[in-house]
Amino acid sequence: MTGSLVAAAIVVVARKRGSLSTSGAATALALGTICSAAGWGWAALLIGFFVSGTLLSKFKVDRKAARTSGVVAKGGNRDAWQVLANGGFFSTAAAFSLIYPSPAWLSIGAGAIGAAAADTWATEIGVLSSHAPRSIISWKPVITGQSGGVTLAGTLAGVTGAIAMAVIAFVAGWGETAAIAAIIGGISGTTVDSILGAALQIHRWCDRCNTMTERNVHDCGTKTRAVGGLSWLDNDAVNAVSTAFGALLGFLCTFAIRF
Repeated sequence: MTGSLVAAAIVVVARKRGSLSTSGAATALALGTICSAAGWGWAALLIGFFVSGTLLSKFKVDRKAARTSGVVAKGGNRDAWQVLANGGFFSTAAAFSLIYPSPAWLSIGAGAIGAAAADTWATEIGVLSSHAPRSIISWKPVITGQSGGVTLAGTLAGVTGAIAMAVIAFVAGWGETAAIAAIIGGISGTTVDSILGAALQIHRWCDRCNTMTERNVHDCGTKTRAVGGLSWLDNDAVNAVSTAFGALLGFLCTFAIRF
């Protein structure tokens, strides 16, 4: 009950500040309650991820909007799918830790939340870079906000985000293996996110503005058309795959790392 109240308080504040939609708020409350039931370490990591991501999303928000408003499919008002894509696998690991207790769930959860944090931090800082992003595959310049684009600032931010989750995990008493899992899962997860974003995520084109976008309808009101990628693989799906990959590497860390 205490955990639910803490989660509710954070969700209410986030909802009032426009960080969560109604569906996103309800989903975040459910995930927060599950993680609180699993233990305060789970709750601390989820809160650390969510609060840091929210604060970074508000940092120089007008400048970000000016650079990416016509590109990204969704804004900072996170809906249920965005919340699940980033926190779903972490919360699933928390739930299974209650049903089938095992130290492996700690590393799995750490890897998943490390990937989510690394990707979020990389995105929020990367779009502010003074240097044009480049495709992680072709290394050609891409427009700011386009999936698959990377910058040095964004990459360093992603590594920092993974390390931040590792520190929280270690302080929470999860041990060295879980902390390392957060770093390995985080860096690898955000790399997979960029590769999928560049190679397989659906890309759309606005014929009126002659520009790439992730929106079905561009800011100018023109319906966009698909010009590459898989029709079902949008940004939320890519985020879900990257956190799943982080969780998988976290699981492998339980066998590869012995202290």
